[in-house]
Order: sequence, then C-alpha cells, then structure tokens
Amino acid sequence: MSSASDPPPPAWFSSVLAPWRWPMYLRVLVGVLLGAAIGFTFGTQPIVFGGTTAELGEIAGLYIQLLTTLATPLIFFAILDAFVRTNITGRQGAKMFAICGLNVIVAFAIGLTIINVWQPGRAWQGTLASRAATVASNEMPADVKAKAEQTSLSPLKLLKSYVPKSVAQPFAENMVLTVAAMAILIGAAMRSLKTTASTGDDEGEVIVALKTFEQCVVATYQIVLKLLGWIIEIAPLAICLAVAGVVGSTGVDVFKLVGVFLATVVSALAIHALGYYLLSAWLIGGKSPRVFLREGLTAILTGFSINSSLATAPLTLDALKRMRVSESSARLSACVGTNFNNDGITLYEAITALFIAQAAGMSLGLGQQITILLAALTGSMGIAGIPNSGLIILALVLKAAQLPDDIVQLALPIVYSIDFINARLRSAVNVMGDMQVAILLDAGAELSD
Repeated sequence: MSSASDPPPPAWFSSVLAPWRWPMYLRVLVGVLLGAAIGFTFGTQPIVFGGTTAELGEIAGLYIQLLTTLATPLIFFAILDAFVRTNITGRQGAKMFAICGLNVIVAFAIGLTIINVWQPGRAWQGTLASRAATVASNEMPADVKAKAEQTSLSPLKLLKSYVPKSVAQPFAENMVLTVAAMAILIGAAMRSLKTTASTGDDEGEVIVALKTFEQCVVATYQIVLKLLGWIIEIAPLAICLAVAGVVGSTGVDVFKLVGVFLATVVSALAIHALGYYLLSAWLIGGKSPRVFLREGLTAILTGFSINSSLATAPLTLDALKRMRVSESSARLSACVGTNFNNDGITLYEAITALFIAQAAGMSLGLGQQITILLAALTGSMGIAGIPNSGLIILALVLKAAQLPDDIVQLALPIVYSIDFINARLRSAVNVMGDMQVAILLDAGAELSD
C-alpha cells in the first residue's frame, strides 16, 4: 500500500497504461499488427458470436466510406481556404507540375531498368497458363469489371468524364480532380472580384459580401477539420479490422505462386519511394529520411491499410504541418497535385504490363515500352485515391501493350490474386509522393525568394 509521500509513477509508465495517449503512428502500427494476427489466427473461421474476419472487413469499409465522404469536401474547402489565407500563385502551380513530371520520369526509368536488366517475366515463360488455372477462382469483382468497361484511355473521353452534369455530382461521386478544379476557379474568381471591386460604384457591398463568403469558407473548413479529427482518432481500430478482413479472407499461400511478380512490383515501388522520394526530400527539401518517416508514418501506414490515398488526405496535411511545410505548398500538393502525382499507380500499371508481355514471350522495343508507360500515365490521372482504381485501368493498359486477348484473360486473375497487397503499396507510395511534392515546392519557393 503506497503512502502519500511515495513519488508518482514516471510519465512513461502512465503513458504505457493509456494506449489512447500513444502517438498516432504507434497506434496505427499496433492496429496493423493486431489485425494481421487476427486474420492469420482465424482465417475464414468464426471469431465470436458467428462473426468472421470478412464481416470485420465490411465494418472497416464503412469507416473508409465515411472518411472518403468527408475527404472530398475537405479538399474543396482546403483549396478555397488557401486562397483566403495564403497566396497560391500560378508559378507555384507550374512548379508542382514540373516536380510531378520529374517524378514520373524517374518512375519510368526505374520500371524500364528493372524489366530490361532483371527481366523477371522470363521466370514465367511457358507457365502463364498453368499459373492462371491455379488461381482461376480469383476473378475481378463485378463492379470493378463494370468500371473498367466504362473507362477509356482516350484523352477526349477522359476530359468528358471530368466535366460534371451538375454541381453536386463531383461531391456525390468523389470526382476529386473536378472538385479541385471547381475550388481553384471559385478561388480565382474571389481574388479577381476583390481586385476589381475598388473600381466600381458598389465597392462596399461587394467587399462586404466577399468577406462574409470568406468567413463562411474559413468556418466550414475548420468544421470539416474538427469532424475529421474525431473520425481519425478511431483510425487504428478501423485499420485493425480492415487488415484482419484482408488477411483472413486471402491468406498467404498465393504468395508462393506469384512470388516473382510480387518481388518485381515491390522492388520498383520500394526503390521509387524509399530511394528517390526520401533522397530528393532530404537533398533538395532539407527533410531527412528520419523526419520524413517519423512525421509521415501515420499517413503512410493509413494509406497502406485502408488502400486509399484520398481518404488519407487529412493525415497527409497533418503530417506536412508537423514537418513545417507551408500551408500553400501542402494544400497545393495534397489537394491538387495528388490527382497528377500518381506514381504508385503509374509505375505499377506499367511494370505489370511489361512483366506480362515478357512472360508471354513478346519482344517489345523501347518505343513500344514507352507507349505502355504513357498509357499507364494517362490511365492513372484523375483516378488515383479510390480503392481498386489500379484494377479498373489495368485491362486498358494491357490492351495498350497490344497483348492478345487470351493473354489478358490469363493475366488478370493472377494479378488480382495479390492485388490486396499491391493496391495498398500503391496507395502508400502515392501518399509519400504527395508529401515529397509539397516538400520540394517549399524548397523551390525558398530558393526563389
């Protein structure tokens, strides 16, 4: 029995006994590990009261749906709020596109090097049909098939898909690129009105109305942030359920069958994310790998776990704030640039198509390989951030590679059999890309000042 004179327990001991006080990245990591343990332990068997890991995954899906629902208005009001509080210029936008372009070039170089030097697809030559037969039960979901059939790599059709039929459609269907474009246009109109209002007779009325509108924008943005803050607090639990659902329904036996393909994808994404992203953020942006990973780990793990870079946008913005990246650079990258900086999807689609072509015994010249890379880039623009987006455009990229239909039909089940892990890796890389672009934007702004 302790007396009143006994010293209080150390702070770290009290923290250990209160997991809700742990850093978010640690809670998320625990959620990932606990979810994997539940999935491995129970598989498809009932856990308690007849509940299964598949049902845990469905519960997690509701959380992801809610997070995505709020992430879209977050992007809209974050951009508008940036026009009110900060100074996002056309020059910054040009820099962002230049950085995104450089990132794509590096991703292409990594993919081409791995495919042409390592030539991993040769390991499957002559066995593609037998491997497909082994995983024949792993068919793409009907909704993914339907979306893939409705999607096209035609620039004109892509442009038409971005033009909404109503103001509400972009928010209802999470058309992130369209929402960002609307916010930019409204913000530009606000600034134009403020500049020209002083020359008109109704100067006072216009200025007062604009100030009222700006106050509404700021207040709404803060309300959305508060709501997301509450929801994010339960992210570790949702991540635990999501991982349990995926691991429990899939297992690990399939990895033995497709090990070479998985190793190819993981190698490409790892070199790009842990090599190029970290080095460029350190050497150009001044953010060491230790700082990048320490502050960004929560967002990276969340993107990996819930398989959506869009739903992770609030955590990405929070991570950039902790890294002391300016608000203008953070919002421009995480809210606008995320639609163009889809290196995870672009690199995955390209290297998958090249791998399958190599496995089918096709000899592609450099020009044909570059054509496939450009098709992957076109398909990834505007579609990243949504779960299963990689599968939606994969069939189109495979056709762009001029692969025979029978090869495409054989390859898709194999690819889908491990997409539960590849999709999450793509999302994590996209989240890291958003942070890297923001850091480099800040570095460019400092150099030009």
